[in-house]
Amino acid sequence: MTSSLHPSSLGVVRRSDTRVLSGLAAGIADRFGIPTVYVRAAFIVTALMWGLGVFAYLAGWAATLDTSGTIPSDRTTTKEQRAGLALGFLGFVLVIRAVGVWPGDGIFWPAAALTFGAAFLLDQRDIDSRSALLRIFDPSTGNVRTRTVAGIVLLLVGLGLFGSAAVPGAGVVVLAVLVTGVGLLLAFGPWAFRTAGALGEERKHRIREEERAEMAAHLHDSVLQTLAMIQRTDDPKRMVTLARSQERELRRWLYEKAQVEGEERLSTLLHEAADRVEADFDVQIEVVNVGDVTADPRIQALVGAASEAMANAAKHAGVERISLYSEVGDGVVQAWISDQGRGFLIDEVGGDRRGIRESITGRMERHGGVATINSAAGEGTEIHLSMKMETS
Repeated sequence: MTSSLHPSSLGVVRRSDTRVLSGLAAGIADRFGIPTVYVRAAFIVTALMWGLGVFAYLAGWAATLDTSGTIPSDRTTTKEQRAGLALGFLGFVLVIRAVGVWPGDGIFWPAAALTFGAAFLLDQRDIDSRSALLRIFDPSTGNVRTRTVAGIVLLLVGLGLFGSAAVPGAGVVVLAVLVTGVGLLLAFGPWAFRTAGALGEERKHRIREEERAEMAAHLHDSVLQTLAMIQRTDDPKRMVTLARSQERELRRWLYEKAQVEGEERLSTLLHEAADRVEADFDVQIEVVNVGDVTADPRIQALVGAASEAMANAAKHAGVERISLYSEVGDGVVQAWISDQGRGFLIDEVGGDRRGIRESITGRMERHGGVATINSAAGEGTEIHLSMKMETS
């Protein structure tokens, strides 16, 4: 769905992109700004209270039937807020225990420890999962990752409680494991901190070296070769054209987001079209993009119409500068191609001139878009292209 979705009366929009069942848990997590795994753990734990969690899930699902989408939440919570939510949930559990809707301490607390222990370990935010050591220590700060350690402890406690119920004396074994673990942490903790820090520094150094190598390769392949071409030409206009083209290419490389491999984007195609027109007609084209979108066949048709409009302006407007502005928003892609040249009257364009009628207006209409041409003799020309984006 699109961003026109409105939350339910509960303030929850069920997520359809990360759901396991109905997306309710992810929607609640978005509402409170916490990872989804903890909400799922809470439903599982409360389901042990004679099915209370199941009834709560069904009620939440029924209350949010018309609010399902893929809108991510930008809500975040502080450590204090997350601690408050945890204490609130614990208080709710204790109230239910006092009321009597309770399966028994021997079942609930071990299961809760195992469930939330697994949740802590599954919460891999900001954790490099390539190394077991990096799961426990944060190399950027040298601090222990609290949630990982808490998950390990909760799992051991849960297993110990279950073991004590099944095999008398197993709790002593778990206590021995915990004591041993604390001893190992105290003994090898400083070394582990230093190792984790060294790993982090080595990784940062490697990333910097890779970035330097990439920039050096790009400068050699583009900027230095362009400078060499400028030195070999005596044509001032050719020098300006080469410098302008290189400036645009370097600016895109430095500031624009890298596109996914094999995926064509509107902004990339418009810049490429502008580069071609500049090279063919020795004019300057100022390109401004606001928003971007994957170029499906309809968007490619808009790019083709924009390219033809720029070429016409370069050939007939008698100007050295053309402007191209594109905008993506509200499900519509728009582009404006303007110049301050001699202008023309559309009715006076000869029938043999098919560039406007076929390559601009006709192309847009065939793909469901609209092309509007505003021009007057001596007052320049503006061509407005509009195309609705395909909705899935």
